Amino acid sequence: MLAIGVLILSPLIAGCILLCCRGDISRNVIVALSSVVIALASIYVFVSGITSGPQFFTFESQIVDVVCTIVGALLSIIVLAFSIKYKNIWAFLLACIQLVGSLFFDLVMASGISVPQSLYFDNLTLVMVLIIGIVGCSICVYACGYMEDFQAIHANEKDRRPIFFAIMYVFLSGMYLLVFSNNMSWMFTGWEITTVCSFLLISYTRTQEAIHNAFRQIIMNMAGGIAFLAAMMYVVVNIHTLNFDAFLHTGVLDPALVLFPVVCFSFAGITKAAQMPFHTWLLGAMVAPTPTSALLHSSTMVKAGVFMLIKMAPLYAVSPVPSLMLILIGGITFCLASFIAISQSNAKRVLAYSTVANLGLIVALAGVGTAEAIWAAIFLIVFHAVAKSLMFLCVGTAEHHIGSRNIEEMDQLFQRMPKLSRAMMIGAMIMFIAPFGMLVAKWATLVTLIDSQQYALIFLMLFGSAATFAFWAKWLGKLAGVSGEPENIEGTVHKSERFAIGLMLVIALVLSATIPLSSAFVVEPYLVYVFGASHVALGPDMLVCASILTVAVAIVMLTGMHGNKQTRHIDAYFSGVAKNADLRTYVGAKGQVYAATQRNFYLDNWFGEARITPIADISTICVIVICFAIAIGHIFGLV
Repeated sequence: MLAIGVLILSPLIAGCILLCCRGDISRNVIVALSSVVIALASIYVFVSGITSGPQFFTFESQIVDVVCTIVGALLSIIVLAFSIKYKNIWAFLLACIQLVGSLFFDLVMASGISVPQSLYFDNLTLVMVLIIGIVGCSICVYACGYMEDFQAIHANEKDRRPIFFAIMYVFLSGMYLLVFSNNMSWMFTGWEITTVCSFLLISYTRTQEAIHNAFRQIIMNMAGGIAFLAAMMYVVVNIHTLNFDAFLHTGVLDPALVLFPVVCFSFAGITKAAQMPFHTWLLGAMVAPTPTSALLHSSTMVKAGVFMLIKMAPLYAVSPVPSLMLILIGGITFCLASFIAISQSNAKRVLAYSTVANLGLIVALAGVGTAEAIWAAIFLIVFHAVAKSLMFLCVGTAEHHIGSRNIEEMDQLFQRMPKLSRAMMIGAMIMFIAPFGMLVAKWATLVTLIDSQQYALIFLMLFGSAATFAFWAKWLGKLAGVSGEPENIEGTVHKSERFAIGLMLVIALVLSATIPLSSAFVVEPYLVYVFGASHVALGPDMLVCASILTVAVAIVMLTGMHGNKQTRHIDAYFSGVAKNADLRTYVGAKGQVYAATQRNFYLDNWFGEARITPIADISTICVIVICFAIAIGHIFGLV
């Protein structure tokens, strides 16, 4: 339990120190040291937890209860202050509702409710601990060099990096509190810490666009937070507990009793996981510096939502209304977000829509609620976290060095930044190509859906997967296209950026190569603990085969990572008389000089946001309204 306390408090302490730190060197040292401590503590908790098995810790503290109440009130006050400053009425109203509601809940309704075992961990918690501790801290290390370049580009603006790094670490602390808490009130505090920290990170640049997108995020996520609060109120009144594990056991035995809170928790989860129609807040987060995008999209914010939904999987297995809610919303989101990604040339927006789509698949699997579905969902979380972090970090570094995040501007990137390009290509391949872990998890998903006869979801997954192949293949083809001999500019990349990207690359490949071990010693024991049996859609032979092939592909991809001076360069072939190979110009049939270009089709008329988004929003809103109507009608005996 001491190690859990260290994990929750150490990022908070590091954040407080960084808030007072102004120098680049001292900041970099503190970030490096604190990240090492947090990462090592995370590994220690993971290893000891896997060895000992799931544990609940007898720990109650009125001091912690009071601190959580104060923190919750302060978070609402921060939102109120910003909403008054920028005259945002919706954020103001939601913050008022949440402030009054949370104070009433903590001081009146929850008074006297005891949760002796307020802290716990199981294997799913331990997986999240590794993601937060290693991926999250790597992003913080990456931010040292990235934010130095960012501040140099915005030299005329006030240096707010101390606030930026402090919020990043408070974010990690909130995530640890969320995943370790068995006390719903403490869990809610961690939930809201991540919401408000996201708001502050997205609004970091203080531009009009950043402020607008930050308020979009806070409005959507505070709506989910209010639903979370309503669920806790119902549970206290009708079940007389704030013990999350006890709530799950009660729900499995009496699904009708917990229908309303499960729908509310599900709504909170899909807002946090940026499912349609709430996906726009995650797209808006792209205006923030790249470390923010990576943190929100991979290891923390959005994973909080799917973490809670997966924890409630046994309830979805016995409760058809919230199960259908997640299956439809997740399936629609996966399919339509994947199609919209085809129309995007902005690399960060492609990554954003890819994140929304993959989260949709995880949400749908949580809604299925079987052991096979949860096996696939956990691996999707793991590989998405690592591969997407790698991709975001690569795009951020590329943008600072080529001056654009447009995929069409990445011509010759392979020669200008060969190591970065290889890392980016491997990240893209992990997301959609065999034998890497993401495709293994998706194959398991398909087998699971066929076995459980989820025909609507199978249809959505097949079309969404086809779209996924289209937008990743376009990007990969652009990176692989090599022509000319431009100057190599990779030497200007900061060491912190190279370290973080290299670490994410190694972790991604190691995880893909060791998927049989991860399944046997981490995921399957969790399935036994939750479902009483371990059901895996794919046999061990297939997992071992994928592991061996991953090693072979990785060797081929990493060969020449450090360059080869003996490489023979051949001029590009053109359909005409070559004029200048470096500029890729040639003389055409009429004697005119043309420049050879590679451009992708984006099919905006077919898959553009303006065409697809209304369809997605209307369909998902209808699903949410119907499910809430059924849940509320059940309370009053109308259904």
